[in-house]
Amino acid sequence: MAETQSGKTITIEQIGSPIRRPAEQRATLIGLGLNKMHRRRTLVDTPSVRGMIRTVSHLVRVVEEN
Repeated sequence: MAETQSGKTITIEQIGSPIRRPAEQRATLIGLGLNKMHRRRTLVDTPSVRGMIRTVSHLVRVVEEN
């Protein structure tokens, strides 16, 4: 995880398809800025973002960057 002026950030990558998943999980992926396989997004590490990641934890992974 990298650190910026505004605080900590977290990078996530989509590793699972939303096909045949509930609409709430699809909406959560879109809310995280993911909609296609292997896309990565760097987001501010907040409790709400952590909750969204937990909801779709089987479809995303946290990327460790050095």
